[in-house]
Amino acid sequence: MRTEFFMPMIPPTVTHQEKQVRVLNGKPQFYEPDDLKAARAKLQAHLAQHIPEQKYTGPVRVIVKWCFPIAGKHQDGEYKSTRPDTHNLNKLFFDIMTDLGYWTDDALVASEIIEKFWARVPGIYVVIDNL
Repeated sequence: MRTEFFMPMIPPTVTHQEKQVRVLNGKPQFYEPDDLKAARAKLQAHLAQHIPEQKYTGPVRVIVKWCFPIAGKHQDGEYKSTRPDTHNLNKLFFDIMTDLGYWTDDALVASEIIEKFWARVPGIYVVIDNL
Protein backbone atom coordinates (compact mmCIF):
# COMPACT_ATOMS: atom_id res chain seq x y z
CA MET A 1 0.00 0.00 0.00
CA ARG A 2 1.19 3.53 -0.74
CA THR A 3 -0.10 6.92 0.34
CA GLU A 4 1.27 10.04 -1.35
CA PHE A 5 0.10 13.64 -1.19
CA PHE A 6 1.14 17.30 -1.08
CA MET A 7 -0.47 19.79 1.28
CA PRO A 8 0.02 23.36 0.02
CA MET A 9 0.45 25.65 3.03
CA ILE A 10 3.01 27.67 4.91
CA PRO A 11 4.31 24.97 7.26
CA PRO A 12 4.15 25.82 10.95
CA THR A 13 7.53 26.39 12.57
CA VAL A 14 6.38 25.75 16.13
CA THR A 15 7.20 22.23 17.32
CA HIS A 16 6.19 19.67 19.92
CA GLN A 17 9.28 20.73 21.93
CA GLU A 18 7.50 23.94 22.85
CA LYS A 19 5.10 22.31 25.29
CA GLN A 20 5.14 24.10 28.63
CA VAL A 21 4.95 22.86 32.20
CA ARG A 22 3.43 24.42 35.28
CA VAL A 23 3.22 23.12 38.81
CA LEU A 24 -0.20 22.92 40.46
CA ASN A 25 -0.56 21.52 43.97
CA GLY A 26 3.02 20.27 43.79
CA LYS A 27 2.44 18.26 40.60
CA PRO A 28 3.78 19.13 37.14
CA GLN A 29 1.17 19.65 34.43
CA PHE A 30 2.09 19.90 30.76
CA TYR A 31 0.12 22.14 28.43
CA GLU A 32 0.31 23.49 24.89
CA PRO A 33 0.73 27.23 24.42
CA ASP A 34 -1.64 28.90 21.94
CA ASP A 35 0.85 28.88 19.03
CA LEU A 36 1.38 25.13 19.42
CA LYS A 37 -2.39 24.57 19.58
CA ALA A 38 -2.76 26.58 16.35
CA ALA A 39 -0.01 24.55 14.63
CA ARG A 40 -1.65 21.29 15.74
CA ALA A 41 -5.05 22.45 14.43
CA LYS A 42 -3.58 23.55 11.08
CA LEU A 43 -1.74 20.27 10.52
CA GLN A 44 -4.71 18.23 11.70
CA ALA A 45 -7.07 19.99 9.26
CA HIS A 46 -4.73 19.37 6.32
CA LEU A 47 -3.82 15.79 7.26
CA ALA A 48 -7.48 14.87 7.85
CA GLN A 49 -8.03 15.24 4.09
CA HIS A 50 -5.55 12.44 3.29
CA ILE A 51 -6.30 9.67 5.80
CA PRO A 52 -5.75 6.31 4.08
CA GLU A 53 -8.78 4.05 3.66
CA GLN A 54 -6.99 1.38 5.69
CA LYS A 55 -4.68 1.93 8.65
CA TYR A 56 -1.11 0.84 8.20
CA THR A 57 -0.53 -2.10 10.56
CA GLY A 58 3.01 -3.17 9.68
CA PRO A 59 6.37 -1.46 9.24
CA VAL A 60 6.40 1.62 7.01
CA ARG A 61 8.80 4.08 5.45
CA VAL A 62 7.70 7.70 5.65
CA ILE A 63 9.15 10.47 3.51
CA VAL A 64 8.29 14.02 4.57
CA LYS A 65 9.56 17.04 2.67
CA TRP A 66 8.92 20.34 4.44
CA CYS A 67 8.86 23.16 1.88
CA PHE A 68 9.17 26.59 3.49
CA PRO A 69 8.53 29.90 1.68
CA ILE A 70 11.69 31.34 0.19
CA ALA A 71 13.28 33.99 2.39
CA GLY A 72 16.22 36.23 1.66
CA LYS A 73 18.56 35.11 -1.11
CA HIS A 74 17.64 31.43 -0.97
CA GLN A 75 16.75 29.50 -4.11
CA ASP A 76 13.80 27.22 -4.88
CA GLY A 77 14.76 23.69 -3.82
CA GLU A 78 17.73 24.76 -1.71
CA TYR A 79 18.07 22.79 1.54
CA LYS A 80 16.98 24.76 4.61
CA SER A 81 19.60 24.48 7.36
CA THR A 82 17.99 26.73 9.97
CA ARG A 83 15.46 25.98 12.70
CA PRO A 84 13.20 24.22 13.29
CA ASP A 85 14.97 20.86 13.48
CA THR A 86 13.52 18.13 11.28
CA HIS A 87 13.06 15.65 14.14
CA ASN A 88 11.13 18.24 16.15
CA LEU A 89 8.91 19.04 13.15
CA ASN A 90 8.06 15.38 12.65
CA LYS A 91 7.23 14.57 16.29
CA LEU A 92 4.02 16.63 16.26
CA PHE A 93 3.33 15.60 12.65
CA PHE A 94 3.53 11.85 13.42
CA ASP A 95 1.51 12.25 16.64
CA ILE A 96 -1.30 13.88 14.64
CA MET A 97 -1.12 11.14 11.99
CA THR A 98 -1.48 8.56 14.76
CA ASP A 99 -4.46 10.40 16.28
CA LEU A 100 -6.14 10.57 12.85
CA GLY A 101 -5.68 6.85 12.21
CA TYR A 102 -2.99 6.71 9.54
CA TRP A 103 -1.51 3.75 11.41
CA THR A 104 -2.10 1.82 14.59
CA ASP A 105 1.01 3.30 16.22
CA ASP A 106 3.80 5.60 15.03
CA ALA A 107 6.25 2.95 16.27
CA LEU A 108 5.48 1.29 12.90
CA VAL A 109 7.65 3.95 11.26
CA ALA A 110 10.77 1.85 10.74
CA SER A 111 12.34 4.15 8.16
CA GLU A 112 11.98 7.88 7.74
CA ILE A 113 13.41 10.43 5.38
CA ILE A 114 12.80 13.98 6.53
CA GLU A 115 14.02 16.94 4.53
CA LYS A 116 13.38 20.66 4.60
CA PHE A 117 13.77 23.07 1.73
CA TRP A 118 13.19 26.63 0.66
CA ALA A 119 10.46 26.48 -1.95
CA ARG A 120 8.55 28.70 -4.36
CA VAL A 121 5.44 26.62 -3.56
CA PRO A 122 5.39 26.06 0.22
CA GLY A 123 3.80 23.00 1.75
CA ILE A 124 4.44 19.48 2.99
CA TYR A 125 4.95 16.47 0.71
CA VAL A 126 4.32 13.03 2.24
CA VAL A 127 4.86 9.45 1.05
CA ILE A 128 4.06 6.38 3.16
CA ASP A 129 5.05 2.92 1.91
CA ASN A 130 4.69 -0.52 3.42
CA LEU A 131 8.04 -2.19 3.99
